[in-house]
Amino acid sequence: MKEGDVVIIAMPQADGGVKNRPVIFLREMPPFQDALVCGVSSQLRHEVKGFDEIVSPNDDDFEASGLVGASLIRLGFLTVIAHNKIIGSIGSIFPDRHRQLLERLSNHLISYREDNT
Repeated sequence: MKEGDVVIIAMPQADGGVKNRPVIFLREMPPFQDALVCGVSSQLRHEVKGFDEIVSPNDDDFEASGLVGASLIRLGFLTVIAHNKIIGSIGSIFPDRHRQLLERLSNHLISYREDNT
């Protein structure tokens, strides 16, 4: 697995069950090289404009992603998991999209907000 891959992990559901779901492998984290991932959803209505990103069948990297329909990359839905918890890879997003996601997340994390003073 590598950064930018669309991988499958077992994710807890609101009803207490567990379901295999796609996530984007964003970055390997020190010290154990765990994977920082963000959720992928078919619920496009949950998009946070200017933060999340939609991958649609019209996008150049849609086919390579392995996703079956238009999907929402949810940058606000993050988790860190051990590599051995990754079930497998179904595809990948283009390096440019991966970089843009990391930049968007980084900018959000470092942005100064006057309302937090």
